Amino acid sequence: QVQLVESGGGLMQAGGSLRLSCAASGRTFSRNFTGWFRQAPGREREFVASISPSGGWISYADSVKGRFTISRVNANNTVYLQMNSLKPEDTANYYCAAGASMGRDPKVYDYWGQGTQVTVSS
Repeated sequence: QVQLVESGGGLMQAGGSLRLSCAASGRTFSRNFTGWFRQAPGREREFVASISPSGGWISYADSVKGRFTISRVNANNTVYLQMNSLKPEDTANYYCAAGASMGRDPKVYDYWGQGTQVTVSS
């Protein structure tokens, strides 16, 4: 069993940066693929980025490639999402997810956090 808690969201002006953290509990976290998803009001949950257990395999949505960076520190059971050059369209509730396989479909992931809100003003 893995429990996930996101933090680091907030209000930021366009062009600014935020770093989201996903703190995990559970002894199996270091063996889990981890992903970040986001969901804006009235829209489906969408893939943002994912990372393999070792950190050697990373994938990004085209909309964030070159602006966002996903990383993990297994010793601290934490996954990060560094978000630079933020745009108003990045406004959403951001969720951390973990599971036994990697993918862009939310159904692939077994464990989810409660989310952290990111709001980008123009």
